[in-house]
Amino acid sequence: MATILVVDDDANIRELVCLFLRNDGFETVEATDGKEALAVYGRMHVDLVVLDIMMPVIDGWTLCKELRRANPDLPLLMLTARGETWEKVKGFELGTDDYLTKPFDPLELTVRVRALLKRYRIISTNLIQLGNVVLDRQTYKVTIGTESLALPLKEFELLYKLAGTPGQVYTREQLIDQIWGIDYTGDDRTVDVHIKRLRERFASADDFRIETVRGLGYRLEAGK
Repeated sequence: MATILVVDDDANIRELVCLFLRNDGFETVEATDGKEALAVYGRMHVDLVVLDIMMPVIDGWTLCKELRRANPDLPLLMLTARGETWEKVKGFELGTDDYLTKPFDPLELTVRVRALLKRYRIISTNLIQLGNVVLDRQTYKVTIGTESLALPLKEFELLYKLAGTPGQVYTREQLIDQIWGIDYTGDDRTVDVHIKRLRERFASADDFRIETVRGLGYRLEAGK
């Protein structure tokens, strides 16, 4: 099931949102401000973020901008006590996908979350299929036909990320942020090493190929 990061400095709001999301079958993780949210996002997989605007340390505007920079495909739902049009416009300009004004109906929140996940094609089974190749993020298993293939964790996460949006180009910086975390201090050429290993492992498969986009990064293309 999808994991939702709930970011709000109000403990009561976090508790309410997480309660309704868990009752609807989602897994939840919490953060009290934007700085903590970025740390959480850097160390674990998150499918969608529900974030407040008015927070200490790092506010919702900045958090939205940083999350969108790190992952253009991460669904973002903003919560705010204000309802002015200019704030909604600013939120959408920074990359939020949807907007709810406090006080809100928790049932409406869960409906909006499901709609965003559906829009981004994030499904509860967490399965991605490319021809005969199936990636299962719940078990981190790869199957090719009837055979199983064990991948190191980072190789799996990298392949899963690319396979989730075939044809989309990701820069090394984006992949580092999303797979290794924003606090990673190593060489970004580690992405090249992992891509090389994936190409070698799937050299005989016709189900997909990982292409180098010169001067930009990498993308996965399905089929021959």
